[in-house]
Amino acid sequence: MKILISNDDGFDAQGIKVLAQHLSEEHEIVVVAPNENKSASSSSLTLDRALQPIAIAKNFYSVDATPSDCVHLALSGLLKESFDLVVTGINFGANLGDDVVYSGTVAGAIEGRFLGLPSLAISLASWEGKHFTTAGIIAKKLLTQINHAQLSHDTILNVNVPDVALAEIQGFQTTRLGKRHKSETSIPDKHDPTKFWIGENGKATDSGIGTDFYAVANRYVSVTPLQIDLTKYKEMDTVSSWLATIK
Repeated sequence: MKILISNDDGFDAQGIKVLAQHLSEEHEIVVVAPNENKSASSSSLTLDRALQPIAIAKNFYSVDATPSDCVHLALSGLLKESFDLVVTGINFGANLGDDVVYSGTVAGAIEGRFLGLPSLAISLASWEGKHFTTAGIIAKKLLTQINHAQLSHDTILNVNVPDVALAEIQGFQTTRLGKRHKSETSIPDKHDPTKFWIGENGKATDSGIGTDFYAVANRYVSVTPLQIDLTKYKEMDTVSSWLATIK
């Protein structure tokens, strides 16, 4: 397959290098990634300036831009060839539960799906980052079989790999998103108390059997199908009834 690779940790991050190394063993790859860490950028696009791609090596580009920018640019102007798949990652840190709303890695995959390609986001679910190679091998295994997955046109796969040696992985689980407690309180800067650091993510609150949190905690690769349509269909009648009372 011809695969577009991006991430949100930046083109020089260990995760994207490991991903490119493993996928290039069986596929043709092109990397278009941010020039620096753009974590938690979600699906933001840069619309106030022109973007300047820089060729780092053959089929390897750095852009001063968000992950969504990178995927959008690659698929709609920068590159003339066609692609079969978009893969983003390997993210340094988990993208579990509510994380997917903020994640630049997941957003890059969503942008790929917006532009008509099957897309997969893969993360190493730890802040220790000891076993990127495990995640690289898992990504390669998934892509070996992805053509057999009868997925609908608007599905994105969000994959979280436990940060353990490959031999310790217990298998794969199809999961749903769990939930976190609300984020920790924002923290005043030590040197300038008029400035604040955003608080850390909350701890898991919905992490039972069937969730992505549970799978990773038990050393399973979590694979969660995500959808782009955010409409809450079961509330439509309620909203319609309410709107009818407004004169």
